[in-house]
Amino acid sequence: MKLKNAAAAPRIKDFSFKVKAAGDTGAIEGYASVFGVRDSYNEVVMPGAFADSLAKHTREGTYPLMLWQHNPDEPIGVWNEMSDDGKGLFAKGQLLQGVRRADEALIMLKAGAIQGMSIGYREVDVEPATNGDPRKLIKLDLLEASIVSFPANRRARVDSVKSEGRLSEFAQRLRDGEPPPIKEFEDVLREAGIPKAMAVQIASVGYAKAVRSESESGEAIKSALSDALASLRSITTKS
Repeated sequence: MKLKNAAAAPRIKDFSFKVKAAGDTGAIEGYASVFGVRDSYNEVVMPGAFADSLAKHTREGTYPLMLWQHNPDEPIGVWNEMSDDGKGLFAKGQLLQGVRRADEALIMLKAGAIQGMSIGYREVDVEPATNGDPRKLIKLDLLEASIVSFPANRRARVDSVKSEGRLSEFAQRLRDGEPPPIKEFEDVLREAGIPKAMAVQIASVGYAKAVRSESESGEAIKSALSDALASLRSITTKS
């Protein structure tokens, strides 16, 4: 049985995330919600839950607010892209430099000191929990998405704080003829979402062979590795 307008009062739902790259521009992107994952409240957000709300924002020329800790008196940036893409609620936004809380949030994001995002919403259509199954959130009216300290769901994440980032730094070192250590390449692969065993194999075999190779010129090695890094960057952006 589905319940329409199950709760008129605003609610919040928390998600954890991992900053993969950090810089100074304040641009952030990632999934503010992931569909089909049971959270600590024994609830799951269902695919399409935000579609109607985002369509309404589009018609009205608005976006949900970007707040600090759900505090309406502390907006810290703007969301300039949101989509309900089948995997979850994908969002891109910009922390506003010069706003004290935004500057503090960027510093803490870069350092990994905070690892949470939380959405504020009103329930429009829900399916109650039955027989041990989680409560299903069918349709939500999205009000805001905040940077927070204590997340509840470990699957959603901000994928990047946009800048040159670690991939760009790695590629630059290749171009400079200073290939980073194998372990560092392995870490880059892991951050791009490559499973640990595969990352170890790629780094310890393919990368190590390229670095040690005497049959190819240094420029050829750097070109091949730069191409690999470009592919990883593409994987990171789309994941």
